[in-house]
Amino acid sequence: MGGDANVAPDAGKVQKVAEVSAFDFLLKGGVFLIPIVLLLFYTLYVIIERYLYIKRTTKFDAKIIDSIRPHMAKAAYKDALSILQSNDTAYASVIKEGISSVDSDAKQPQVESNMEKVANIEIGKMEKNLGHLGLIAGIAPTLGFIGTISGVIKIFYSISITENVSIGNISGGLYEKMISSGAGLVVGIIAFAGYHLLNALIDAYALRIQQLNMEFIKSSQSAS
Repeated sequence: MGGDANVAPDAGKVQKVAEVSAFDFLLKGGVFLIPIVLLLFYTLYVIIERYLYIKRTTKFDAKIIDSIRPHMAKAAYKDALSILQSNDTAYASVIKEGISSVDSDAKQPQVESNMEKVANIEIGKMEKNLGHLGLIAGIAPTLGFIGTISGVIKIFYSISITENVSIGNISGGLYEKMISSGAGLVVGIIAFAGYHLLNALIDAYALRIQQLNMEFIKSSQSAS
């Protein structure tokens, strides 16, 4: 009977621990968890917003050169531009610049230079706020680490005042403060992964626009 009485409180403790919600668990992370959570929301916003923008503006039409080639052959540059008028992708912006440059009797090196400048401008638009993700990837884990260190300092300060060295007090306070480190690492990983995913999409655009530029130059040369 006595053994059963001792087991019952332990079971109650286990049940009490199991009932702690994830939200309550996160609340134990301390004040440093607040900026980490804010960084998480901002990171998700940037990743989703940039992903949707890049996917929309880099939507590729494999027939874009074929659609303007007959007009380029006849030097009907205004007609070629009108075909691309409703196309607001980054590819169309570069091709439009190429058509305008050819229409103004620019030499081939100048046409290529103008198209490259527009392509770089489009890449710059895609890279908007991506630097923030790289920054967050480094800041979030650091904030979490600082939160843990500050918690450890408070624990040992409390021990020095109360002179009560208890494993329960140390481990309890330490696990709470390490929540901020874990949260910071998670946010940092999300930001890091998002940064490289979006840059991979931009790199794919840069490669494809180079190929498209070569096709356009060949098309304009055959027209002349």
